[in-house]
Amino acid sequence: AFGVLKNDYGFQRFLLRGKKKVKLEILLLSMGYNLNKLHKKIQNERTGSYLFDLKASA
Repeated sequence: AFGVLKNDYGFQRFLLRGKKKVKLEILLLSMGYNLNKLHKKIQNERTGSYLFDLKASA
C-alpha cells in the first residue's frame, strides 16, 4: 500500500509535524486508498464475491 501511495498518489513526505498529526495524515491517506479500492470493486460489480466459500461457524 505504501508503494501505491508513493508512486500512484505522488506522496513523498508528511506535510505535518508531530506524532498525532502524522498519524492523522496517514489515516486520511489510508481511507482514501481504501475508498478508491471499494469504488473500483463497485464499478466492476465485484462486491460480495469471494475466492472461497465462507465456512459456517460451529
